[in-house]
Amino acid sequence: MRKHDNFIRFSIGAKLVTIITFLVLISLGAITFLVSYMVRQDLELSAEENNFEVNRRTASETEYTLSGVRSNSQVLIQIIHAAGAHSDLASKAAGYFFEQNRQIAALVFPIPGRNDYSLVNNNFFNSRNINPSLVNAFFQNNLSFYQNAARGESVFLNATPYFSVHLLALYFPMEGSSAVCILFSPEYLNDTFSSAFNQSYLINNEGDILIHPDFELVRAGANIANRDYIRTIRADPMRSRQDLFTDNEIQYFVAYTKLNMGASIALTSIEYNKLFEGIEATTRRNLYLTAAVLFLSILFIWFFSKTISVALKILTNAARRIEGGIFDLDLKAKSRDEIGLLTNSFQRMSTALNIFGRFTNREIAVKAMRGEIKPGGLPKHATIFFSDIRGFTEKSENFTKVFGKEASDKIVFWLNSYFTQMVDCVEKTNGVVDKFIGDAVMAHWGTAYSAGSPARDAFNGVKAALMMRKALYQLNKNRLPGDPGDPPICIGCGLNTGIVTAGQLGSDLRMEYTVIGDPVNLASRIEALNKPLGTDILISEDTWNLVRYFFITEEMPSVTVKGKEKPVRIFAVINHVSVTSGPRTLAELREMLGIAAPDFADVNAEEKKYKIGNEK
Repeated sequence: MRKHDNFIRFSIGAKLVTIITFLVLISLGAITFLVSYMVRQDLELSAEENNFEVNRRTASETEYTLSGVRSNSQVLIQIIHAAGAHSDLASKAAGYFFEQNRQIAALVFPIPGRNDYSLVNNNFFNSRNINPSLVNAFFQNNLSFYQNAARGESVFLNATPYFSVHLLALYFPMEGSSAVCILFSPEYLNDTFSSAFNQSYLINNEGDILIHPDFELVRAGANIANRDYIRTIRADPMRSRQDLFTDNEIQYFVAYTKLNMGASIALTSIEYNKLFEGIEATTRRNLYLTAAVLFLSILFIWFFSKTISVALKILTNAARRIEGGIFDLDLKAKSRDEIGLLTNSFQRMSTALNIFGRFTNREIAVKAMRGEIKPGGLPKHATIFFSDIRGFTEKSENFTKVFGKEASDKIVFWLNSYFTQMVDCVEKTNGVVDKFIGDAVMAHWGTAYSAGSPARDAFNGVKAALMMRKALYQLNKNRLPGDPGDPPICIGCGLNTGIVTAGQLGSDLRMEYTVIGDPVNLASRIEALNKPLGTDILISEDTWNLVRYFFITEEMPSVTVKGKEKPVRIFAVINHVSVTSGPRTLAELREMLGIAAPDFADVNAEEKKYKIGNEK
């Protein structure tokens, strides 16, 4: 024994305590930095993007609504002018118009053959206990705006203070140097402008508040044109933008869009400081928690190190014996952790053998032997396929319960029967089975073989998935009901098309032809979505664009998957377009396969690699 073998400068306990203390303190600093800077930056960016997106949707919905109000009104006016103000057709058209557009209170415009200028929705006024005669009074009081509209200017006014209900007046020009005034209720836009974390509101070009979550501002006819940020926005030549503004010493992110209709501006704001209240509270809790964890960790590590040092001394002696050529060891693991595993490894060291299998696709091996597949990777525009058996773990456990020691043979026989059918579908469509991952199958088209174009390869991939569905359907029909050794199989399939790297990967001892790249990962994640979406075959948008004219598909809710910034569009495959038999809708497919329609509100996406639709 060498002299320095017994020399220990620092004990394991002291080292562990030092390391743990250092790590905890470093972690504290890192957490504080991340919370105060990096997370803050991410949250700020996310809040800006969300605020701008809310504004964009609000502006789009408002502009669409105003355009609908205007176009519908123009149609009615044209009918009245063409049929005559006193005709039955004009009267019926007006009645039908107000029945279909109940939010419109009145139209004011020149009516040939009549002294007045107004068409009034009496049901609107009667249901709100408002005198319809106020329409003409309002019009006369605001005649200058009508004249401006007749000269080609669009005008948007808040008529709420005049009628005591939420009404807006939209003036716009008509042919022949005339104009029309539409009085309408924006109540159906209240959800769009509802007050939440972001606050959206609408003003006209003069700064009058037209729509606001706080209705009292609208009722009072509030005007905010004198505020600095409103003056800046009105003067800005940009149609849409977002910036940080200060109002009454409070900072806001304000996104705005100037609408083409009615010379108005849709604004969405969020208070800057409120974004970070949760982060600051979390930081304080982290400080308290870190101090407590540090104290308990030091206490625990000091006592725990004693148990490690004893076991390590035994292993040190064993290592010396092996070093000296003595392999007859009698070691027994006293714990079920890494040290226990190491102890068992020492015991088996002289006799343990690691057996590595070399498995590959036969056809691929032949191509490699002929030199048709060169070493290295090549970019391929391929369609990637993944499938998985639904409830495989539960079925495996049932095999064990029913057959005991014979379960393994039963499972392998059952799986091999299934894999035979699936591989046959892949090979018949010119695809390559890449590998079996437990009960999962990975295959691809357009790599080692190609049908001539990415579209044909994608078609073959989807066709193979439909063949698998048909084969399993027949296989399940032929099974004996309740046979524990041959339970029915339901699978989920996911396909994606994109540029991948295809080639021989592995080592000198084992090599396989496979594909790697982001499209492969996305195909795997799309496959996992079948269960929560209640489908059996899902394809990505890239695949759908290549095959959409050949297959009946239904678009599913967009999904945000890990590694993708934007939601991914996915489509359920129903059937061939040219096939007259079989399901034609997703509902019919679910009924045929016995798949329950999912309730997306109950889908829990937490800790998964995807998020469905608008899940929170």
